[in-house]
Amino acid sequence: MEKKMTILYEVGEGLYVNLTNKCPCACTFCIREEGDGAYGSDSLWLQHDPSYEEIVAAFKKVDLGKYKEIVFCGYGEPLTRVDTLVQVCDYIRSISDLPIRVNTNGLGDLIHGKGIEPLLQGKVDVVSISLNAPNAEDYVKVTRPKFGLPSFDAMIHFASECKKYVPKVVFTVVDCIPQEQIEASRKIAEEVGVSFRIREFI
Repeated sequence: MEKKMTILYEVGEGLYVNLTNKCPCACTFCIREEGDGAYGSDSLWLQHDPSYEEIVAAFKKVDLGKYKEIVFCGYGEPLTRVDTLVQVCDYIRSISDLPIRVNTNGLGDLIHGKGIEPLLQGKVDVVSISLNAPNAEDYVKVTRPKFGLPSFDAMIHFASECKKYVPKVVFTVVDCIPQEQIEASRKIAEEVGVSFRIREFI
């Protein structure tokens, strides 16, 4: 089946940006494993990573006045394309004052081999990071990152660094993990000094 190009899609009162299908993780609960589409979209699998020009063209077709936020989140890790993400944020800032959120696995530094947090300054209002487990061993079991055990500490470091550049940083967990792991994850968020949210498993 030919892949479509769903670059923008709606979830509630948010407009979501599907930048890429690339991701260094293979989470056991990932909605990509359940089908081609989610949240009312027929398919979030892309023919190719959309160019900046294609993304801008998609934005020009929507009424941003309908939404309360713009969220970078699709069938891939948006920070694999951090340079394009920053470009698009600049475009959004030029036409709207809607808050911008990035949903991420927090492995951007490992993906790019450098600290990318400063690039988000003035571009992003909220960074929401999938914590999903309170220690490296359980994290690897759940998220299956290609970087292995170092991924957990890298993700914690990413959250700590993001606090310097982004107004709000949030750790999230999915409610399908054991309750004791949820509470231990909450404690990590407190220690790092970021917000904490439990996401509903869909």
